[in-house]
Amino acid sequence: MGSERGADGTAAGEQAERWNGPTGDAWVEAQDMVDALFAPLEKLIVDAVPAGQGGQVLDVGCGTGGTTVAVARRLGPGGRCVGVDISEPMVKAARARAERAGVRASFVRADAQDHVFEPAAFDAVVSRFGVMFFPDPVRAFTNLRRAAKEDAVLRFVVWRDLTENPFMTTAERAAAPLMPNLPKRVPDAPGQFALADADRVRGLLEESGWAGVGIRPVDAACVMPESELVPYFSRFGPVGIALRDTDPATRGRVVESVRAAFSPFVHGAEVRFTAACWQIDAGASGG
Repeated sequence: MGSERGADGTAAGEQAERWNGPTGDAWVEAQDMVDALFAPLEKLIVDAVPAGQGGQVLDVGCGTGGTTVAVARRLGPGGRCVGVDISEPMVKAARARAERAGVRASFVRADAQDHVFEPAAFDAVVSRFGVMFFPDPVRAFTNLRRAAKEDAVLRFVVWRDLTENPFMTTAERAAAPLMPNLPKRVPDAPGQFALADADRVRGLLEESGWAGVGIRPVDAACVMPESELVPYFSRFGPVGIALRDTDPATRGRVVESVRAAFSPFVHGAEVRFTAACWQIDAGASGG
């Protein structure tokens, strides 16, 4: 990840191919589980927006629309939340979710790094795990700054260092002896831990025109049913991607080995772990 390129030869193309293929489909299939798992972090995003005061909010990397719908509810009938995501299957699922919820939310299938948003249109820009995939973060955050009003706020949640998130790397560590070609994590490359370095994030945002950057650690208690554990690690992350092209015998050995490695996180019918994240806030004023 990070050194790969899409069919058009670009890192952005690689992201588009990834999220519009099986990876995007997997997130759609697992949307209820994922939303329940990261509910504590959704609350952090929603709390960035004043309740019932309307306005327009941009949700970056909105995925299947869980946070978008929650923010739209928070805004009330006088507001609107616009979700943007590069994945067509996820945006399609998000539109259906918003329609079911009956909230004022709309969605754009686009790359937020380069999409031409209406200038100075948004009162807030938010994201839950949606801003770690930009090939050029300064370009992306500058583009988002242009879309924000002068008094707008920015809030996003990203993962802290992988050493603080052992749950997230358990599968690849356990599978490595059986899958020696698993891609290596590249520090600062687009991906789950791209924004783990707080000092780097502060610099990226300030270079992009955001001001008053505040960064605080958040440790969120996450829970999923034990019955979802194997589907989770066999669909997501480096192991999930690699398993798509693995022969059945090897797949069986990998699943058995990885499931055993997750035992410390299993408590009866539940899987519990701590998501070690950063909550990052900034303002558009002074940009």
